[in-house]
Amino acid sequence: MQKVRIDLVSDVACPWCAIGYRRLEQALEVLAGEIEVELVWQPFELNRDMPPEGEPILEHLCRKYGKDAATMEQSQREIMAAAEALGLNFRGALERRANNTFAAHRVLAWAGTQHQETALQLALFEAYFGEAKNPADPLVLREKAIEVGLDGDTVEAIARSDQYTEEVREAEQRFMDMGVSAVPGFILDGRYLISGAQPADVLVDALRQVAEENASG
Repeated sequence: MQKVRIDLVSDVACPWCAIGYRRLEQALEVLAGEIEVELVWQPFELNRDMPPEGEPILEHLCRKYGKDAATMEQSQREIMAAAEALGLNFRGALERRANNTFAAHRVLAWAGTQHQETALQLALFEAYFGEAKNPADPLVLREKAIEVGLDGDTVEAIARSDQYTEEVREAEQRFMDMGVSAVPGFILDGRYLISGAQPADVLVDALRQVAEENASG
């Protein structure tokens, strides 16, 4: 069975990243027994310069995209519907605030050393879009870490420190240098970049192509 590495560049504050991951899961169900995937999450900050208190999401999106509130709310409701069709909890999406997620990425880097990064990523998507909680709040990170079986004290300590700063900054820069300017970004075997939350069949075809190239090369 061929093995393909996927570096999934993502931010826990990105709705399309949650949707993109669910579509990847659908693709992997199709490829079960055919291709083995090594999934590695990589950091990206949508709101790198956001102050700690954040900003109401519709206010933030209106300013960012130059659109009126009604237009942005309709866009958000369409995203919510797409997410909920995939079984994601986006009930709090309109109540959330735009937050900086650097602390979350530092904790996720540690979770990766514990082989629990995917579980924590999904828990943080739920916290942010389902419960409208700040995914970089040390207490939220603690709560969600405990939910997935990680040590809450360790996670809170990391969130309140500068641990994993260098690792996260280096990873962010590396993938920006590779051409990732928006998320989600799926990088297959370090060679091919697929941008956006593509449908499952697109991911299936791309993974098969890479696996065939690996087999023949």
